[in-house]
Amino acid sequence: MDALLADILNARASARPVVMGILNITPDSFSDGGNFRNPREALARASKLIDDGAEIIDIGAESTRPGSSRVSAGAQIDRLREVLPAVCKLVNQSGEQERPAAIVSIDTTLAEVADFAIEAGAKIINDVSAGRDDPEIFTLAARQGLAIVLMHMLGQPCDMQKAPAYDNVLRDVRNFLAGRVEVAKAAGVAAERCIVDPGIGFGKTLEHNLALIKGLTEFCKLGCPVLLGPSRKRFIGEITNQPDATARLGGTISACLAGYQAGAKIFRVHDVREVHDALKVAQAITEQKQ
Repeated sequence: MDALLADILNARASARPVVMGILNITPDSFSDGGNFRNPREALARASKLIDDGAEIIDIGAESTRPGSSRVSAGAQIDRLREVLPAVCKLVNQSGEQERPAAIVSIDTTLAEVADFAIEAGAKIINDVSAGRDDPEIFTLAARQGLAIVLMHMLGQPCDMQKAPAYDNVLRDVRNFLAGRVEVAKAAGVAAERCIVDPGIGFGKTLEHNLALIKGLTEFCKLGCPVLLGPSRKRFIGEITNQPDATARLGGTISACLAGYQAGAKIFRVHDVREVHDALKVAQAITEQKQ
């Protein structure tokens, strides 16, 4: 296993936070759509994310914002064809010449796209459907010895925010993720390679999101690293009365710090430097001996 990946997967046993930087190769993502579709711009963005402290670069070619339509495997690969190999090459050179080390994650629900990314050098599959869209993604992860993020989403992106409801959001999401970990294990994915994500903003109201972040310790009991992705999400805008997603940095930092205190270890964000620095301070405080 890649040494950095092994260290990331072991982060749940320590106080060390890990930042996953977002790189959207899409025309329609909710806060940065169209910004990094050009290979040169995407490569510059990846380089900055690494320099700012991201240990994972999460590349996606399909927007899963509320109301979005699905994108075929072929279309995703076409968007990634020039960008992803270049970013993987950049990442493979990280750790040299005093540049921090990093690895690449592919944000997709389709095995065909994941396979393309793996061939280019990706080490993590970030699947917002938790293997429901394409169960072959588990077979691929098992065969290649990759890590996989299993996220909870209520419905599909096109309808997930249409009156989401739960009997008990914390219990329901935890039980769902526990079940998906078991499905992954049955397909041959080692338990220690599973990462769970409660899916902030994916079929949740403001109250649901707050309950999930406050209750993250329940997800830690699953024995997997917990990933939290609150970056620039609508619930932050609702609390702060901030309609501009790019102006939600303060709320993003606050959500990440609350998640860190509750046991999350991986944080998927747009604003890497600011979140990285806030989490380093929180880590130092946590590790301070009395």
